[in-house]
Amino acid sequence: MPRSTRQARHAAAAAHRPVRLQDIADSLGVSMITVSRALSQPHKVSPALRERIVAAADRMGYVPNHSAQALASARSRTVLVQVPSLSNIVFIDLLESVGRVLQTAGYHMLICNTHYRGAGDWERVRNYLKHKPDGLLLTGSHLAEQAATLASSLALPVVFMMAGLDDPVTQAPELAEFVGFSQVQAGRAMTEHLLAQGHRRIAFVGAQLDVRVLQRHQGYLQAMAQAGAEPLEIMDERPSSMAMGASLLTRLRQRHADCTAVFFCNDDLALGALSQCHALGVRVPHDMAVAGFNDLPAAAFAVPTLTSVHTPRARVGERAAQRLLRLMDGEAPLAQPVHDLGFELRVRASA
Repeated sequence: MPRSTRQARHAAAAAHRPVRLQDIADSLGVSMITVSRALSQPHKVSPALRERIVAAADRMGYVPNHSAQALASARSRTVLVQVPSLSNIVFIDLLESVGRVLQTAGYHMLICNTHYRGAGDWERVRNYLKHKPDGLLLTGSHLAEQAATLASSLALPVVFMMAGLDDPVTQAPELAEFVGFSQVQAGRAMTEHLLAQGHRRIAFVGAQLDVRVLQRHQGYLQAMAQAGAEPLEIMDERPSSMAMGASLLTRLRQRHADCTAVFFCNDDLALGALSQCHALGVRVPHDMAVAGFNDLPAAAFAVPTLTSVHTPRARVGERAAQRLLRLMDGEAPLAQPVHDLGFELRVRASA
């Protein structure tokens, strides 16, 4: 084969092969290691240099080869993040804050949505482990015992989000920390607020009935018992929604006509109940006080504005991701592995 033909073929092959880190480095006159750090560990490179490298990578059409990176570093640069729902804004806020922290550190999220399946949550998480994540962010400490064995055998660090502060975990993984707030104390605080307004016929209305709802209910029962008041409740296992809130408000009025205040386990139910109160001619808070939980954005714009418990889900996600990064870098868990970020009672016109 003529030399000119071979050269032409080599040039054509080079023109069609994927852009490499070395190509980007050569174009900027920097080392390949610097390019690699800028794209995978951006916090280790100055912002100005990283901007130049990212711009060059975009211009040249560079696509990261994560399989090659994992082989070279023995890391997948991925974190498995488990949440029970992708339709609930609480967990969307959580994921967004987690994603910002991980992305800045050069990690990618592998999202596992367990759909509130309770006992089946762990099986779903296990199915994602074939992707070899470097760490786990799990929602709820109910998975702690199953995670313990895995974390110990694979040396996988774990951070539990939005739970773990109320119930002692007897078999927590060695490489684990917990970030959240006390659901029990938050439920108790809202009930005590309603009691302080002079209400005694206070109902708790719950749906979905996952561990967090049951802990809020526990706080309600504690406050009612301390006040010597009779607990009134409606508990429905079906997924919560505004439509269900309207339906449960009607059921509550039929079952407990003398109820003067109702604490809904979340704002979706409470917002639906406010609409139903208007339809039924029930004046809020004059005839019935209404309170929710989570302080969704719509709570401040409802008519009347909704009293709720503000939960720090964005800060929980941020802190959890930060702590997991430290654990994945080899830092030992803190002597006090529980990070209590607290909650805030947002008192508005409805209660």
